[in-house]
Amino acid sequence: MKFGILVNEGPYQHQASDSAYQFVVAALAKGHEIYRVFFYNDGVNNANRLVEPPQDDRNITQQWSKLAADHGIDLVVCVAAALRRGIKEEILAPGFRISGLGQLVEAGIKADRLVVFGD
Repeated sequence: MKFGILVNEGPYQHQASDSAYQFVVAALAKGHEIYRVFFYNDGVNNANRLVEPPQDDRNITQQWSKLAADHGIDLVVCVAAALRRGIKEEILAPGFRISGLGQLVEAGIKADRLVVFGD
C-alpha cells in the first residue's frame, strides 16, 4: 500500500509528529511505500534545523531527516505555513523542502491512503 502522511502539529507540543514518524517506520518495515510526508500548520516546525532539544530528549527533526535519507522519502513543508512561522529554506533540516498545498493534494491523489496526524 502507498501512504501519504499529513503532519499538522509541532515536534514538542503534541505527540502527532512522533506518532507519524513511528507509523512511517512501521509501514516501511512491513513493505509499504510512503509517497510523501507533508508538514502543515505547526507541523512545519518539524523541519527547523535550528531546534536543539536537551541531550536526553529525542531530536525528531534529525529522525525525519535520517528517515528521508535512508528511504528516499519526500518531506514537504507548506510554504505559507512555514513563512507564517519564520521558517525559510535556509533553516530547513536536510531532506525537507518547501512547496505549496498542491503537493498535499497530489499526495492525496497518488497515495492509496492519506493518514493525518494532529488536528
